[in-house]
Amino acid sequence: MAIGNRPPRSVLLPVLGGLVVLAWMALWWLGQSDYGWLFHRHGVAHHHPAPALPGGVETGLFLAGWLVMTVAMMLPTTVPLINVFRRMTSARQRSAGFTALLLAGYLAAWLVFGVAALALLSLLQLAIEFGGRLDEQTWMLSMVLFVAAGAFQFSKLKYACLDKCRIPAGFVISHWHGRRPALESFKIGWSHGLFCVGCCWALMLLMFAVSTASLAWMLVLALVMAVEKNVPWGRRASAPLGAVLLIFGLSLGAYHAIL
Repeated sequence: MAIGNRPPRSVLLPVLGGLVVLAWMALWWLGQSDYGWLFHRHGVAHHHPAPALPGGVETGLFLAGWLVMTVAMMLPTTVPLINVFRRMTSARQRSAGFTALLLAGYLAAWLVFGVAALALLSLLQLAIEFGGRLDEQTWMLSMVLFVAAGAFQFSKLKYACLDKCRIPAGFVISHWHGRRPALESFKIGWSHGLFCVGCCWALMLLMFAVSTASLAWMLVLALVMAVEKNVPWGRRASAPLGAVLLIFGLSLGAYHAIL
């Protein structure tokens, strides 16, 4: 076995931690730039002045920003999965490469969801522009996202996906056979990423429910998702969180209805 091809486990977490820190720094920098609205899709709910860009460039920048957000917010929640996978494949050469393929599959699943989210937000933007009442549509969009996220916290799909995310050892054992290690590594990341999307998609969309998407808001959402997936009592927190989101969304609607 070529030990040089497999960095010690002690190196893995610092490397992942460095990637996460770099991602948060990139998000901060992008948020301060003239094109920060692209990465948080501010333009969906607000007419912030922004430089005109070709559609393809705007789409590419949004997806790049989405990928950076995924690394910053979701990669920390995959540490238990990565640790289990590394132990499973530690006897093999190119173990580090297999871990990289797992991460690539995981990020690919979130990137596909980013494409779907972009399509949804574009349709909402068209609806807002067609309605011609931007101020009213803004709070309505936020209300819908909060209510939808709160209701989803009580769904069977939420808990089915969450349970898969919370038991990484069983997930890896059931998917790893070792006959085609490169393909299996990617598929484990992809499959786990799909369950992660199924668990957290509604919470991720809450990034677009506030008037100004901020690092503080993203940090709160990242912490909530990490607690749900990795903390022993995290599963029990899903329903109370759903109640809070529902109450907030309905209260937002009631507040604007009586104005």
